[in-house]
Formats: sequence, structure tokens, C-alpha cells
Amino acid sequence: MPEQKQVHQLVDHLFRREAGKMVAVLTKLFGLPNIELAEDIVQETLLTAFQTWKLKGIPDHPQSWLYQVAKNKTLTWLKRDQHFQKNIAPNLIGGLENQDAASQSIADLFLENEIEDAQLRMMFACCHPAIAADTQLMLMLKTLCGLHTSEIAAALLSQEDTIAKRLYRAREKIKQEGINLEVPVGAALAERLDAVLKAIYLLFNEGYKSTSTETVIRTDLSEEALRLGAILAARPLAVEGYNMAKINALMALMCFHAARFESRLDAEGQIILLENQDRTLWSPFLTRQAYFYFKASASGNEVSEYHIEAAIASYHAKAPTFEATNWKAIYYCYNLLFSIKPSPIVAFNRAIAWGCAEGPKAGLEALLDVEGLDKNHLYHTALGDFYRKDNQPDKAKRAYELALKFAYLAAEKKVIGDKLGVL
Repeated sequence: MPEQKQVHQLVDHLFRREAGKMVAVLTKLFGLPNIELAEDIVQETLLTAFQTWKLKGIPDHPQSWLYQVAKNKTLTWLKRDQHFQKNIAPNLIGGLENQDAASQSIADLFLENEIEDAQLRMMFACCHPAIAADTQLMLMLKTLCGLHTSEIAAALLSQEDTIAKRLYRAREKIKQEGINLEVPVGAALAERLDAVLKAIYLLFNEGYKSTSTETVIRTDLSEEALRLGAILAARPLAVEGYNMAKINALMALMCFHAARFESRLDAEGQIILLENQDRTLWSPFLTRQAYFYFKASASGNEVSEYHIEAAIASYHAKAPTFEATNWKAIYYCYNLLFSIKPSPIVAFNRAIAWGCAEGPKAGLEALLDVEGLDKNHLYHTALGDFYRKDNQPDKAKRAYELALKFAYLAAEKKVIGDKLGVL
């Protein structure tokens, strides 16, 4: 009998990887208003896996085992449920005239290309304009990434009951509006695609620098963002509004950043700043992927925020050392980014690039002109760094103390504390 802990770990791993896929596939069968039914069947499937594998051992092909159980549970439910026969079956494309047809139709839904198609449609459904913008990411995390409500709350620094209420309202809206799993066209597609890309980027960023107090990096979330982005990039739709250049730019940006994961934390899980990272640990594979997508992103005429941020990341990727980075080029990129997406954070990063290019006095002058970040620990840390480099230790100390006050992750507090300790 396998160790219970091993079964727990495998079920949890498969839940992360496969739950969203199965929910998307079954929702394609039942219709989006019946998504809770799809989720119930997937939950039953995972529970069956846990109970069976504890007794009989883990199968050779656990993914295929899960899919088969999900198919069987779906067929069982179809046969016994009168609600389905009366309200759902008539709406199924092509109908399910008999048991053999139903079995084959469900089996076909679990083919790889059908799984990706279902997930593609689910992404656009989650980002329907009828669903509140701040709930779209929550819906994607729940339905496509298989996260529990408690995990979504922790990731987004919210209360679990708040997340549950928003998800409930979103599902009620789906029923009221009759939202379907579909990819729109034209202007509607362009608008929806922007929302999908934003949600994927937010998901990646949450993994890249988690707002949870337990860990700095959540690679599982960033990997999910990369997987969803890859589905968009691998299934180009030759329809108006499907902006492949923008999709490729976002994929380039995420791959550039993901390439640095292995160098960002030490063995104890403490943060390693960019200037101290071992660049030999940066993933050559992900860097090559990034350049592949970056080149592909040049096919259109639009220069989006993802293009510019990917360009900035590419300058870091090609620099052999922190000091050898082309900081002036990065500064000009941030200038361009600020012209299309003005924000205090962009102004902050532009000021840092200027200081790295022109020296600490220039950096201080630029940082002190930035407004709206008085309670941001990164802002005060950067001020402390430039004050220290400009031989103003007293001002550096005050800046670091403010940074320490506003920091919330233990790992970030340690970095700031270390800076204070060497003054």
C-alpha cells in the first residue's frame, strides 16, 4: 500500500494540472450555466482517485485514469438525471441519441485538441464583459487553474467569504445573461482578448511575486499563466480582433521573467536581488522561447505595453552582468511605456533605470519626483539604495526604516534589514 502522503501529493499535483482541463471539457458538454455540475463531477473524480489509490496503489498512467473515471461518472450522471434529460440534453450540439453515441461523444471531448479548445473558450467566457473586471481573474483561477476559494483569497489578499460571494455573483450573471463558451469576433473579440491577457498577466505576476505571506514565488501560478498563454499562442484564430502580436509579446515577457526563477531565491528561500543573481542559472530554454515569441510579436503594427515590457526584459536577458546592462535603453523603454500607460509604478521603474544609467544623484532626483508611492516599501528601498551610493547614510537609514515599516513579506523585510545592517 503506498504511503498516504505520496497519494496526497500526487492527487494535489494532478488537481492543479488536470482539474481545470476536466472542468473546461465537461462545461463544454453541459453548457456554462451548468459549470457547478462539471465541478462536482471533477471533485468526485479526484475523491475517487484518492480513495482508490490509497488501497490499490497509484496507476501507471494517473492522468488517463482520471479522464476515464471522469468519463464514466459523466455517463452515469447522464443516465440517471432527469434534469439533464429535460433541460440540458436538448441543447447539446448534435444530441446524444443513445448510450454508444453519448460514450463516444464524451470520449472525444477528452482528446488533447478538444481539451485545449474547451480551455480557450473558457478563458473568453471568464472574461465576458458582463462579469465584473475584478472577478474575471478569480473565475479563471477557480475554473481553469483548479484553485480552492481559500487559495484564491490568499493569492489576492482578500477574505475567503468575499471571494465566494463574487464567484457566486459571477455564476448567477452567467445564468442570467446566458453566457456561452464561445470566442467572439471583431471588436468584441479584441475587447475580450485584452481582458484575457490582463488576467493571465495578473496570474503570472501573482506567481512571480506572491502577495501571500507564506512564500515569495509561487511557480505553480506562473506555470499556469504560461500554459494558458501558450494555448492562445498555439491556436491562432484567423478572425478580426485576435491579436497574435500582442499574445506573442505577453508570452515573450512571461518567458523572460520565468527564465530567472531558479536564481531569485537562495537555499533558505531568501530573496536574491537582481544585481546578485547567478545568471548561469537563468534557463536557456525559456530564454530561447522568449526570443522566439518576441520575434513573432513584431508581425503586427501595434506596440502594446507587453511589447515594451518584453523589450525591457530582453535587455536584462542579454546583459552579462548587472553593471553591463543597457540602462539607457531600458530608461527610454520606460519612457515609451509611460506615454501609453502612465502610472506611479512605471515612473518608479523609469527613475531607477535613469539612476542606474546616470548615477545616484540623477536617480534620487527622478525618484523624488514620483508621486503616489509614499507607502510603497520598494520605493523607499530604492531611495535608500541611491542615498547609500551617494554617501548619504543618514538619509539612507531613514529611507530603509520607512521601507521596513511598509514591507509585508518576511523575506522582503530581511532584505531591507540586511541593507540597514551594513550602513
